[in-house]
Amino acid sequence: MSRKFPDTLTDGSSGTPKFQVAIVGGGISGLVTAIALLKHPGVSIQIYERAKEFKEIGASIGLGPNGLRSLEKLGVENALSGDALLDNVPRDIIHLGKETIDIEANGNDGVIIHFKDSTSKKADICIGADGIHSNVRKTFVPTHTLHWTGWVALRATFEASRLNDLDFPQDAAHWIGHDRNFFHSHLGKGLFTAVGGFHVDPSSPNAPGRDAKWNGLGSLEQFKEFYKDWNPTIMGFIEACPSIRLFPNFAGSALERWSFNDRVTLVGDAAHTHGGAFAAGGSLAIDDAYALYLALNHVWPASTYRTEKPTKYQISEIFRIYEATRKPHINKILGVVHKAIAGQKADVKTGETETEEQLRQRVLQRMDPEWISEHDVEAAFQEIIGKIGVIQELHEPRHRL
Repeated sequence: MSRKFPDTLTDGSSGTPKFQVAIVGGGISGLVTAIALLKHPGVSIQIYERAKEFKEIGASIGLGPNGLRSLEKLGVENALSGDALLDNVPRDIIHLGKETIDIEANGNDGVIIHFKDSTSKKADICIGADGIHSNVRKTFVPTHTLHWTGWVALRATFEASRLNDLDFPQDAAHWIGHDRNFFHSHLGKGLFTAVGGFHVDPSSPNAPGRDAKWNGLGSLEQFKEFYKDWNPTIMGFIEACPSIRLFPNFAGSALERWSFNDRVTLVGDAAHTHGGAFAAGGSLAIDDAYALYLALNHVWPASTYRTEKPTKYQISEIFRIYEATRKPHINKILGVVHKAIAGQKADVKTGETETEEQLRQRVLQRMDPEWISEHDVEAAFQEIIGKIGVIQELHEPRHRL
């Protein structure tokens, strides 16, 4: 069934210009943010993606209960199908081959986005959804740096039929070893994923994986060598892989703020460079998008958009509520991530061999990540609204909180 999308330029009944939102990045965070904000009838969306085409990269993406719950509230009922997000976004608002190189953000007069192809586009606000190496973030926080954690993931997706008669647990499983782990799971559409990886001292100039490129082609022979002494089932998974892709892990510190000049904000990995820990990146991005929509609709309800666009102050309030809803949870995750990274570096540098009993104890003492996967973003939003009070006045002069 085709979905009818609202007009993206003006309100057809009154001709009032819509609130023009430019989203930089057409990945999960960008597409879900578009889906979320298009629920507001006063919003027009344009997505600018630097890739020249949408294609799979040969890796699976995990979605926790929190992300799936937010998708359901956003009306994405086919969340588990391959092209679910694209199916929920009008294709004519997606512009491919548009690499952002600079953004001018005037608090009084919107934003101008400049692209590598020498073109520019204007909008009321810009949302940076361009991933962990975000150019939007670099524009406004040029001092923020990413660090290779020493971890390189080896990932493959393939037809489950390639497993033939291999006997293995049908549920997703995580195998844990002294210096590397292995994960496998069925995917939708008859696919299967296998994920391995290794961790080394990132400060070593000769560390394996230092020069690995994101989504670069890896060596199946090296993959086999990494797990040659593991359970034979693992080798069966690796034998079924037609190829392997490399994904070096990077992480950065928490940002002091996600929003700039009352015209730009960040979502997903652009906002929180947690390096994909706990396989939570997709769900965190989805929750960001939902929280931003909740903040927008609270400050600028759908019932008021026919008169005028949100004011500069209202935009500031939208961003403030959005950050207040998301940053405490995200910063807690980042704290855990960087503590774990520091511990991994120390373990590698000592060069001590972990005993089987030490491995068992490490597994038993692992943090329970339920607080991440079961986080309720809507409840967090309602808590923030309760603290600051219900907005009684939507226009300037500034209301009292």
